[in-house]
Amino acid sequence: MSKDKNFFERVYEVARLIPYGRVTSYGAIATYLGAARSARMVGWAMNNSSSKEVPAHRVVNRIGLLTGKQHFDGTNLMQQLLESEGVIVIENQIQNFETVFWNPIIEL
Repeated sequence: MSKDKNFFERVYEVARLIPYGRVTSYGAIATYLGAARSARMVGWAMNNSSSKEVPAHRVVNRIGLLTGKQHFDGTNLMQQLLESEGVIVIENQIQNFETVFWNPIIEL
């Protein structure tokens, strides 16, 4: 991971690596990038990623809530994208979160 890129670009690089049908958290990405206290900045990056071909729908909060859903076009687009990948979402919460969670620290 190149250190000369800005933080948002580094976030996008990690997010692009999240496997189909898996999710990660803002905090996991921040920790992987060596900025453990910057989960909120990862969220801001996801909010600004729509034109960058980033699977932002795969990034959720630390307990599996779809906290970024309001930044997607349409009422339930984030949930629909996740469900199209086989991720089960009930009341804005990912089910079996531990099973579908992808940790870049462990898996990269």
